[in-house]
Amino acid sequence: MHTEYDPGAVEAAAQQYWNANGSFRAVEDPSGEKFYCLSMFPYPSGRLHMGHVRNYTIGDVIARYQRMLGKNVLQPIGWDAFGLPAENAAIKHGIPPSQWTRSNIETMKGQLKRLGFGYDWSRELATCDPDYYRWEQWLFTRLMQKGLAYRAKATVNWDPVDQTVLANEQVIDGRGWRSGALVEKRDIEQWSVRITDYAQELLDAIDTLHGWPEQVRTMQRNWIGRSEGVYMEFGIAGSDQALGIYTTRPDTVMGVTYVAVAAEHPLASARAEQDADLAAFVEECRQGGTTEAELETMEKKGHRLGLDAIHPITGESVPIFVANFVLMGYGTGAVMAVPAHDQRDWEFAERYGIPRKQVIVSADGSDCGIADCAYVERGMLTDSGPFDGLTSEQAFDAIADWLAERGKGEKRVNFRLRDWGVSRQRYWGCPIPVVHGADGEVRPATDLPVRLPEDVVVDGSGSPLKKMPAFSELPDGGQRETDTFDTFFESSWYYARYCSADCDGVMLDERADYWLPVDQYVGGVEHAVLHLLYARFFHKLMRDEGLVDCDEPFANLLTQGMVIAETWYRENADGSRTWYNPADVEVNRDDKGKLLGGVLRADGEPVSFGGVEKMSKSKNNGVDPEALIERYGADTVRLYTMFTAPPEQSLEWSDDGVEGAARFLRRLWSLAAGNAEAVQAAEAGGADTDERAKDARREVHAALKKALFDFDRQQFNTVVSACMTMVNTLQKLDATKPAQAGVLREGLGILLRLLAPIAPHVTHLLWRELGFGDDILDAGWPEVDDGALVQDSVQYVVQVNGKVRAKVSVSTDADKSAIEAAALADENVRRFIDGVEVRKVIVVPGKLVNVVAK
Repeated sequence: MHTEYDPGAVEAAAQQYWNANGSFRAVEDPSGEKFYCLSMFPYPSGRLHMGHVRNYTIGDVIARYQRMLGKNVLQPIGWDAFGLPAENAAIKHGIPPSQWTRSNIETMKGQLKRLGFGYDWSRELATCDPDYYRWEQWLFTRLMQKGLAYRAKATVNWDPVDQTVLANEQVIDGRGWRSGALVEKRDIEQWSVRITDYAQELLDAIDTLHGWPEQVRTMQRNWIGRSEGVYMEFGIAGSDQALGIYTTRPDTVMGVTYVAVAAEHPLASARAEQDADLAAFVEECRQGGTTEAELETMEKKGHRLGLDAIHPITGESVPIFVANFVLMGYGTGAVMAVPAHDQRDWEFAERYGIPRKQVIVSADGSDCGIADCAYVERGMLTDSGPFDGLTSEQAFDAIADWLAERGKGEKRVNFRLRDWGVSRQRYWGCPIPVVHGADGEVRPATDLPVRLPEDVVVDGSGSPLKKMPAFSELPDGGQRETDTFDTFFESSWYYARYCSADCDGVMLDERADYWLPVDQYVGGVEHAVLHLLYARFFHKLMRDEGLVDCDEPFANLLTQGMVIAETWYRENADGSRTWYNPADVEVNRDDKGKLLGGVLRADGEPVSFGGVEKMSKSKNNGVDPEALIERYGADTVRLYTMFTAPPEQSLEWSDDGVEGAARFLRRLWSLAAGNAEAVQAAEAGGADTDERAKDARREVHAALKKALFDFDRQQFNTVVSACMTMVNTLQKLDATKPAQAGVLREGLGILLRLLAPIAPHVTHLLWRELGFGDDILDAGWPEVDDGALVQDSVQYVVQVNGKVRAKVSVSTDADKSAIEAAALADENVRRFIDGVEVRKVIVVPGKLVNVVAK
């Protein structure tokens, strides 16, 4: 056994063994307990970053841990391969997106393998492969037949840079989530899937997701947004038409002083044809916010429609405004406005001189004035005709019943969730399997898969599919749909395809029922209302098609924290900033570690500190994982990412911390290599006859007990701490003494198994070199010997007037007087109490004796 730790050689040997033995190939075994561990698959961007490394290390640690518990573990990997970045890169480099994507997959695959992740590579998939996407095309045709997929004109979010439609979830602060361009509203024919048909089930099932973070469950509840309210119809003056609205506050209906409609509402469109000013305002609204969150913060603007609405109860006329804060896609595209009891309505009324009518007052007589702001609390109705004196709760039912009796309204449940628009006007995606017949009929394609042409150079002027007759024109005169699916369509079911990745006859076979649901899913919280909600929906679609037999895809969810690092910059003359990598900055700190400043190593000139932020290319504060592996080895990188912070918290990068992780692994190797012969020859037992061996064995099992508890809690940072404690303990043993050699062998056997999920290469090799067996993966998980934790004596620290003067050992069953006597009898303690009065002796059980002397 080499005395020096060579991580490159160790890791190559371990990976060669795993490959040769198919160590991570998963096979269905109904006789054993299965465990399906999955990390969200990567987009093949070209190279791994530290966020990838942390995410996949967490997943691999969990998978290896469950494997060592004796479970049948599946941990697959694949590639979320479609998407806009490939198109943009292809435009830049003048190559087909498929070529760029597949080249990146090979590069990143090599990086993942180098990190030693225990994946079943036989199940690898890429969503851009026809063998994969043919099955989502097939499912979409089934949804069309069921009426769950439909095509209709809709007001959509249009990204003018990426030239495609975005889902509401993909609009961040009014901008496209990838391009950053200001999003516009457009009316476009597009394909949608009726996720709203599953809204109540998706909401109810959140309560069954006990293994999910409450933050994510709350985000999904809020996104689905169930509300109970009243639908009612206002009349339109001079017309027999009705204007429907939905409200959750029917108790305020008697305070309505205007009605607002969306710019896309049919009433607005019709009037805009006759009113140029209104038409200009409607066009302005189309460039505005597209989500509720944006509308909350934007300036509220409106324009008189030139029509009045008729109040459904009083019969009074109130003006109708076109307003930029009303969305056509939510509710009916019209809202009743009550300035006295809604702050947004209050601000709008203030701006346009609209009256405010108070109809709710506080029940307890507290201040409820509306001069400075709206009174938004529930209370008692006033100035509300037949409903005066009712509480808001009573008025809800009374007003709903009044309207229902007269055919003017009814109680309704509403959802904030909208149907999922899945059409994208991009090339690099899965073709939507639809044919537009020459007779005008729209029908599902039957020649599946509808293959995406791959030898295509993209020039950025819209989708090339629209310019490819060979793709779009069919012999019978029909036209293929040239839109492609939103890439979330592919990522909504990949976890299930892994279960039967080699099946070419059906979308999923019976193996899916063996592996699903995923027992542990690992990924970022940023996917809470995008991927995670869509995947839950898709799972229910597959269930209802008879493809899976469970209701939810992911039993447990771990949302890992970000990897963050310092940022440094210089401000340019034009106000822009040039960012410098922290590795290129010499940082100055005071004696207490407080940051004083930094200078660029290249020129010695100062740079400014930009704070600690998520690693990113834009802030140039990333660390190249490959360079770290080259210098320290994969196990050091894995160990550092697990030790520095609990998985769910942010990890602040520290080069010193990486160095510390490397030192620990060198110490472990030195401990094993320096005692290899003694460990191989050692026999168990005899610890009770050697006090040092006995103490060491107790410390090892105490650390093991804590580590086992922390593994179950997925607090891997404290597991590493326990392993470090064990190394410190075992280094104190003398391997030439049989009892201590026996404890050293037992302790190393425990330590290596505990560390194996985190640093798998070095533990694999040491396990074999020390003669424990061929494969640590099959060694089984260590168990605590409770007998080793029993202590015959307890050590007390003895203080005299608050200063430590001695340590004494007493029997574990010693009473208070015996502990006091032992402390006072200590030779060094007596030096400080002779000739003075001992006024008090304080005993803290199991820890401390404090002697107070005068």
